[in-house]
Amino acid sequence: MLRNASISILFFLSSVAIAEVPFPSTYEPVSNSPTLLRNATILTGDGQRLENTDLLLADGTIQWLGSGEVPAGTEEVDASGRWVTPGLIDVHSHLGVYPSPGVAAHSDGNELTNPVTANIWAEHSVWPQDPGFSRALAGGVTTLQVLPGSGNLFGGRGVTLKNVYSTSYQDMKFPGAPHGLKMACGENPKSVYGPRNQTPSTRMGNVALYRAEWIAAQDYIAQWERYRAKAEEGDEEAVAPVRDLKLETLAGVLRGEIIVHMHCYRADEMMTILALAEEFDYRIGTFHHAVEAYKIADELAENQVCGALWADWWGFKMEAYDGIQENIALVDRPENSCAIVHSDSAEGIQRLNQEAAKAMGKGRRAGLDISPERAIRWITQNAARSLGIDEVTGTLATGKMADVVVWSGNPFSVYSKADLVFVDGALMYDRADPARQPVSDFELGQLQEVAR
Repeated sequence: MLRNASISILFFLSSVAIAEVPFPSTYEPVSNSPTLLRNATILTGDGQRLENTDLLLADGTIQWLGSGEVPAGTEEVDASGRWVTPGLIDVHSHLGVYPSPGVAAHSDGNELTNPVTANIWAEHSVWPQDPGFSRALAGGVTTLQVLPGSGNLFGGRGVTLKNVYSTSYQDMKFPGAPHGLKMACGENPKSVYGPRNQTPSTRMGNVALYRAEWIAAQDYIAQWERYRAKAEEGDEEAVAPVRDLKLETLAGVLRGEIIVHMHCYRADEMMTILALAEEFDYRIGTFHHAVEAYKIADELAENQVCGALWADWWGFKMEAYDGIQENIALVDRPENSCAIVHSDSAEGIQRLNQEAAKAMGKGRRAGLDISPERAIRWITQNAARSLGIDEVTGTLATGKMADVVVWSGNPFSVYSKADLVFVDGALMYDRADPARQPVSDFELGQLQEVAR
């Protein structure tokens, strides 16, 4: 499975490592003391609900749920009447690459110079001072994937970040998280390049270009394999192929090292993409937006493909016309399914819990039994699975990262707010303490100017 191979810090071309991945994570958890949350209602993220339960955070991880040894110096929080969940995860964000304020100088999410830009990395556009990060933290979001936009067929690599304040995106990079490749189908790519009299200008042009690029990636792999074989045989005249950053990314997908995140709306197009993945022997990790996913929910579950979906966005363009508000609930099948609530919005990321609540409500009105312990997976465990980090986060279990939110009440109530947000056990946000409400340098400067 992709997620089992994803924690490697090296990417390999053939069986020979070209180089250690550049721009590695330099993230270091904030030092903290042990914290004991007492008497909470806990949604563990894996389908369990625990009443009046204690939870110990120490050394950056979940130490135990229920009962256990409490170290000296532990800070205790009375969580009676409050709910505790894993930190929320947004798998589709453009924070940092389309930061606030939304001006042309900040528009760094789409490299609209070629329909194939698999060589670019979104992290190189991330502005850590985007005020949107702190707003998302106040909404309980502890991890997010920042993606390039969807104007290209192959948009480039995304990056998974810990939602902590830093002056460097590398200090925010989720340690060990695999790279993801943003791809797009449908209206967006053809609407960008068609008016320029370039390919693609149609959906059939989209597919033709996908196939051409995957063929090129297969040939690139073969070139390196031939070179490696000659080098191992002692051929001193063997010449290594010229390194190609675009094809290196695509080769990583074909080897299962890079996860595909596919912007795609219509059911028929998603089926075409699944067939394409079968032709070139790679896996689709997640279909994003996917307003017609409900039409092929069985196929998605059978192929173990996640659907990262909105609660109720629809109709803003033709390929979004056939969306329904029961989409998430219908995609969330009992076996192998992976329904996710995502934002794609600097505002929506602040209330992923409420977006999930809307999807719960629509599912219930359709006759589906959706409990809080089931719905929380849409913004925790399933999201972690999509990003290939579910072995270390996304659920509250002993040994996992202590990314935890204490809510004022049921997180699926519009009246509930995140009271406390912990990242690796460190209290990063406290609704009652302004000193624990991060403000970026950019925003601080603006506030000081207003105060004069």
